[in-house]
Amino acid sequence: MEHFVTLFDTLFIPQGVALYLSMERHITTYTLWVLCIDDNVHEVLTKLALPNIRLLKLSQLETPELLAVKSARSKGEYCWTLTPFSIRFVFETDHAVSRVTYIDADMWFRKNPAPIFREFDESGKQVLITDHAYAPEHDQSATSGQFCVQFITFKRVGGECVRKWWEERCIEWCFDRFEDGKFGDQKYLDEWPVRFDDSVHVLKDKELLQAPWNATRFPFATSIVWHFHSARVIVRNNHFHGLWTGSYPLPPVMRKNVYRSYCCDLVEGLILLTNVVDKIISQQKPSIIVRCGLFIRGMWRLMWRIKFGTFIRY
Repeated sequence: MEHFVTLFDTLFIPQGVALYLSMERHITTYTLWVLCIDDNVHEVLTKLALPNIRLLKLSQLETPELLAVKSARSKGEYCWTLTPFSIRFVFETDHAVSRVTYIDADMWFRKNPAPIFREFDESGKQVLITDHAYAPEHDQSATSGQFCVQFITFKRVGGECVRKWWEERCIEWCFDRFEDGKFGDQKYLDEWPVRFDDSVHVLKDKELLQAPWNATRFPFATSIVWHFHSARVIVRNNHFHGLWTGSYPLPPVMRKNVYRSYCCDLVEGLILLTNVVDKIISQQKPSIIVRCGLFIRGMWRLMWRIKFGTFIRY
């Protein structure tokens, strides 16, 4: 049994459901814990009653330290602050859990992650982190960090000293800017391989986790988990109209074989959501091309209705 934890608010429920669908497809025995950033997420996921999901209600778990810094941080910055706490909340809720993997809500499994955990087990360490593995043309290691807060595993025994140190740093400073060698919750990870050398293992097989920033570096077929960084769902009248893919240029083969499949899970997730919610909020305004396409399609439908109505009357 592998335990994963993610966190998201109402706006990112589609990504959360797509992540879940990919896990159902590729992982045999697991639990996905969801730290619900707002109570509406908890309500929606409770109605969906998806197997293998356990819910954590943030409003019932916020510590005095978190509440003290909440008002001074944006929603995104506060979510970053919560990352080390999400692992803590799982350990405190279920004392039978021996290790937890934090995973971003916009991650998506293409295969079973057993090879990742196999390498981690063989390392004998207590914490697993992953490299950004930037393609040279997108290297932002100096400001965003060498390592990515996307897939991090902590063992209850032996990993707590690392997690606690991270938690304390995020309470002290966690903002969406580069400042004095810090950036959000992420740049802190650069210190771990040195500060906690006996505890932290860096995943050696960098091709297993891929993202837009290394899409030109690795063949997509070798990836186990894909990180859809900056991808935003475009919805109109509760219908999926596309995916804004962010600022990184993507090879056509990646769009065809990775993003298209991800969109299928997003659509399936949106269909599930329409059964329990009245309205799904679009995460991104449609581009001028998408808006023109929607306008043309709407006019075409209107013309057919006018023509059909005229035919009936006369």
